Formats: sequence, structure tokens, C-alpha cells
Amino acid sequence: MKNRRIILESRPTSVPTHDNFRIEEVEIPELEEGQVLLENRVFAIDPAVRGMLDDVKSYLPPVPIGGLIPTMVLGRVMQSRNPDFKEGDYGRAFIGWETHSVIAPGSVGFENVRIAEDLPLTAYMGACGWSGITAYVGLKKYGEMREGDEVLISAAAGAVGSVAGQVAKLSGCRVVGTVGSADKARAITEELGFDGAIDYRHCEDLGAEMDKHFPEGIDLYFENVGGATLDAVLPRMKAFGRIPVCGMIANYNNQTEPYPIRNMWQVLVNRITMRGFLAYEAADMLHEAEDALADWVRHGKLIATENVATGLDATPDAFIRLMSGQTQGKTLVRLDESVSTLADWQARE
Repeated sequence: MKNRRIILESRPTSVPTHDNFRIEEVEIPELEEGQVLLENRVFAIDPAVRGMLDDVKSYLPPVPIGGLIPTMVLGRVMQSRNPDFKEGDYGRAFIGWETHSVIAPGSVGFENVRIAEDLPLTAYMGACGWSGITAYVGLKKYGEMREGDEVLISAAAGAVGSVAGQVAKLSGCRVVGTVGSADKARAITEELGFDGAIDYRHCEDLGAEMDKHFPEGIDLYFENVGGATLDAVLPRMKAFGRIPVCGMIANYNNQTEPYPIRNMWQVLVNRITMRGFLAYEAADMLHEAEDALADWVRHGKLIATENVATGLDATPDAFIRLMSGQTQGKTLVRLDESVSTLADWQARE
């Protein structure tokens, strides 16, 4: 059996291009004890992967030239030598852009996923998957969100931000999001229910726009961006405000020359709690988050905003569009358009 996979051909210098990637075909090895073979169904395309394409230190090691491009995958178990997985189960793990994955015990995010028949598989890689879980635990555990909070979400039309804003609204908060276009501003207010939007690319003074929306200050800032947005937020936080740090996308395409933060001293002035987090470390909340998110999506209380490409060959383009700021919601690649739900698989069998 052959495995088609996408590897790093060369390191990007800014926004990635197609020349940075190459498709190769390799043999699938025999399984060892404890391993599982997945036939991959959906990739989650995440901006954090851009940081791993540079040869710099991060919370995960850089991808070597010729190495598999990493991503979270959702796949159906084809073979298993692991007692926790049987053929036909669904598994999720942080592996890479490939049609088949051999998953070993201890792999990042390796878990058996409970798939409901009435939800699309893509939801388990977006609003009901790690993007949604990240939003949920970031707000509730690390942001200590409280009913009535004044909340600002950066990258609010993105995969995590679009869910975070809706979760905050469902929790009784007033929510404003920063976005990069008028269309995205309309989407988060008219479709997702945000109370306001700030188009940072088309406003004369970002800080002044924040003052209009938060005349008494910000209780909780969900940080996806960093850079100039973080610098503008810091003086506008209320005393004892909270900043869960999910990402710093403003620096991903230029990590060697990050934006200089001038207002970091406001962390002391306003006694701000600012903490980076990785959602999979909040093991005590994962099932709570998954159940709550699935229930909200199922009952129409939370909209799973997705942009979906189809086929392994479409994956680099989906990533490039994401890193160019051209997408809204969760960027996903579905490897087979004929399989959208668990029921589709059952019909095949």
C-alpha cells in the first residue's frame, strides 16, 4: 500500500509559496505493537505550522528539509495493534499532510474520537475539534471568563477566534472582535453575533477604535495575533485583566524580526495575568469542551465557520491562502468529498 505525502522542499522567506512543498509517494510500513494505521479523512490547516517551517526554536521542533509538513489529522482506523483502537474507529493525532498515517503511542494529540452520525467529520477538526477546544479552555480555564466580562477577541474571523467569540457570547459576555476586512467585520457581527468589530486594516487609530468599543476597559483579551494589536490592548486592560495567549500570528511570517512591544510595562501597572497555553495540556476539561461544543453546534447555537478544500494536492494552496489572510473560519482539507459524515462510511459498508 502506498502513502502520498507532502514534504518541505525549501524554507519560506515570508508567506509560503508552492515551491516550498513537494509531493512524494512512499511505502506504508508494517505496524509495530501499539501502533495504529489511519486512512486520513480531514486535515486541520493551522497558522502555527508556519512557525515550524523556519529553522528557529519553538514549542515544537522545526521541520527539516525533506520532512513531512505537520498537521492535525482525523482518520479512520484501517489496522490496529493498539487495544484502545479497533478497525472502523476514528482517531485524531498531530501527524502531517499525508493520505495514511502510522500513529505510535505518545504521539501529540493521539486520541480516539467519538463521532456522532449527525455532525460532519469536518466539525471534529474545527468547532468541535482542537480549534473549538482551544477557544473553550482558553476562555474558561486560562482566561477565567466570567459572566458580564468585556471581551476582545483578535483574529475574530479565524478558526479559533470565531468560536471563542461565540462561546463568550453564550457565556453572557459582551464581545468585540478584531478583523482584517469589512466583509469579515460583517460576518462576525451579522452571522456570529459579536457585539462589535474593529477592522484594524482600515481604521486610522487602532487604540482609538478600541476606546470606542471599551470606554471602561477590557476584562479579557483572547490573544491570537500579537504585534501592534497586543501593544494597543495592554494600556486598555482593566485592573486584574486576563490575557490567555493562544497565538501570535502577526509574527509567523517574519519570526526573525518580530514587532517590538512597547507597552509591556502595563502588565505591571494593571496587574494583568498574561499566560500562554496549549489546549491539549488541559486534559481535565477536554471532554467537557467537546460535549459543550457539539451540543451547541447540534442545536444551532454555535456556527461552525469553515472553508474546505478537497484532495491532498489542494493542501499547499489552502495553507498559502490561510497565511495570506484570505480565509474565514477554520481552514480544512477533506481528502475525499464523497465521505462527509460517519453515515457516509456506514453506507459504503
